[in-house]
Amino acid sequence: MYLSRFLSIHALWVTVSSVMQPYPLVWGHYDVCKTQIYTEEGKVWDYMACQPESTDMTKYLKVKLDPPDITCGDPPETFCAMGNPYMCNNECDASTPELAHPPELMFDFEGRHPSTFWQSATWKEYPKPLQVNITLSWSKTIELTDNIVITFESGRPDQMILEKSLDYGRTWQPYQYYATDCLDAFHMDPKSVKDLSQHTVLEIICTEEYSTGYMTNSKIIHFEIKDRFAFFAGPWLRNMASLYGQLDTTKKLRDFFTVTDLRIRLLRPAVGEIFVDELHLARYFYAISDIKVHGRCKCNLHATVCVYDNSKLTCECEHNTTGPDCGKCKKNYQGRPWSPGSYLPIPKGTANTCIPSISSIGKCYCNPLGSVHDRCNGSGFCECKTGTTGPKCDECLPGNSWHYGCQPNVCDNELLHCQNGGTCHNNVRCLCPAAYTGILCEKLRCEEAGSCSSDSGQGAPPRGCPALLLLLLLLPLPPALLGTAGPLGM
Repeated sequence: MYLSRFLSIHALWVTVSSVMQPYPLVWGHYDVCKTQIYTEEGKVWDYMACQPESTDMTKYLKVKLDPPDITCGDPPETFCAMGNPYMCNNECDASTPELAHPPELMFDFEGRHPSTFWQSATWKEYPKPLQVNITLSWSKTIELTDNIVITFESGRPDQMILEKSLDYGRTWQPYQYYATDCLDAFHMDPKSVKDLSQHTVLEIICTEEYSTGYMTNSKIIHFEIKDRFAFFAGPWLRNMASLYGQLDTTKKLRDFFTVTDLRIRLLRPAVGEIFVDELHLARYFYAISDIKVHGRCKCNLHATVCVYDNSKLTCECEHNTTGPDCGKCKKNYQGRPWSPGSYLPIPKGTANTCIPSISSIGKCYCNPLGSVHDRCNGSGFCECKTGTTGPKCDECLPGNSWHYGCQPNVCDNELLHCQNGGTCHNNVRCLCPAAYTGILCEKLRCEEAGSCSSDSGQGAPPRGCPALLLLLLLLPLPPALLGTAGPLGM
């Protein structure tokens, strides 16, 4: 009974957990840049791709409004309650903290009641357009990891564009268009992210999904990041290998989720009707209570830490890299061209570390006897000749010896002996007696000339003669010979 009850509770817990966490911690990998491992050569570093944690990036941004004086309250003014043109007793006054609505209230901690929010001036200058640009800047390249969420305290705007920059605000490109009527506002057919696919995920669309005017339960606008991830990783983002592979190999896809700045262009406030009520212009304004942007510092998979110091984000680079985004090799570590780390193979990826330069006063020299060229090639390495190795091509591979460059071993003192009294010189040749020749002194010189004979000085000692002489020397002398040793034997 207890076992069945335990199994039931366990099944229930698994079900609840799967419901509560529809998205796994997909960005939790790659949190270590290197670890020590033991090999036959001892303890060594094992390097791997790494990246900082995903976090709330609104803690590090700077916000700018254009026009600069668009915030309400200077001078003080009254505005109407959302959706009710006859309740116009609300006041905005920049000089009174309880009635002020400055831009920083878009990023403060939510949960208090009443909620805090930024608010623009009302549309009192109608028919002149009421337009506001809200620019969010990080002075750092960041990678988006979750949906961008904008919560309006007023009605959601009738027309809005979300834009991004990759060059710190010098140029801008649209991320998504929002309108109650896409065809009328932007000459685009309405679409939603669900209409996209793997092949069209980078398409810039106009959506009518978030522009429904005055609806008290509909205040939120999304830019869907995770839904776009799902085209590659599946609806629950479980096939991360597929997404990582695409991010590794498709620069346009990687850049799509990368920004230095975001800009919210509010082009027309929520009207709620076909015509603007010119008798009650105080009901038209923009008000935003919260903006959420989740992401991480872009460190090119060469860092796990991004520090915020002096109002600036900087990667703490590993893998011998440097720069704000770890985008280049450190000095004296330019032995090969810089490359970003790679997510693949999962789970550790590839670090693509920068390696030490082979340099002398900033220039790479190679041993001309062992290298094809006397300078490094374009990748920072010496191109060694056959049989040669080493950073400067000044070492020989096994089976080779240095003699004006590496030469294959001809002789040694173990296996390749010089014959007939020859001596091995630097392992590259045998020094033969005058009567012998050949690589190992194995041939009579007279044989090559065809002049060997019994009465020839060179032909006198027959082959095998050294062995015969050695045998004779080892035989004991007759006693008679031992007795005639002479005076030295006394």
